[in-house]
Amino acid sequence: MLKVLVADREVVAQESIVQLLENEADVEVLPGIKEGRLALEICRKQQVDIIFLDVEIPGINGLELARALTEICQVIFVSSHKGYALDAFELNAVDYLLKPLEAKRFSRAFNKAKAQLQTERDNQMQDMVSLMQHLMTKQEKTYKSRLVIKDPGHIRLIDVDQVNYITGAGNYADVHMLEGKHYLHRETLTALERQLDPKEFLRIHRSTIIRSSSVSELYPNDNGDYTVIIKTGEQLTLSRRNKNKLEQLIGLV
Repeated sequence: MLKVLVADREVVAQESIVQLLENEADVEVLPGIKEGRLALEICRKQQVDIIFLDVEIPGINGLELARALTEICQVIFVSSHKGYALDAFELNAVDYLLKPLEAKRFSRAFNKAKAQLQTERDNQMQDMVSLMQHLMTKQEKTYKSRLVIKDPGHIRLIDVDQVNYITGAGNYADVHMLEGKHYLHRETLTALERQLDPKEFLRIHRSTIIRSSSVSELYPNDNGDYTVIIKTGEQLTLSRRNKNKLEQLIGLV
């Protein structure tokens, strides 16, 4: 529903515009006004989409008012004189109609205003979509699908989706695979943690990262730790400081 305001010092002109707008669908015509300052106030408060504006409206004349309105709504000037037309278009007015109004000319101006309004809304929506996509891309991390293991004399590539768990000691990490093999990797556990998707891998101990889906059983210990048994049979420890990840492990079992 489009909100349309008629701002004209002449009651006859207001009634003529309102009558012509009766032929338009999905339009709410606000009560007509005859004063420029009030027109500005209404446009700001009621989010007017299109205004039919008398160039010579008192209070704030139409040209001055248009300078404040071009960022708020579509402006169609209405006047008894041609002399203001150039100034009106320099203010990015949609159109400039001469009184008395002619139905076809009026309809053409109104359709142009609706089209420009729709274009602006489409552009705003596209800008919003682009911004959201940018923010989402910025927030998303790219996690590795392969790890590069440097063995003496050669480089080994292993698929992350085959990693079962990883244990660390100092600057080294021992990467254990689902198939039972393990590879020593010269990289800290903290560095590896940043490369792995947290939806799939959890740090359950300062020296252990585990694939969440590998967990089969959990047992609480007297000291507040948990014994974690994984599907390949190994027993690992969920430390007390990582108890906040317990629910995540249970939810993914």
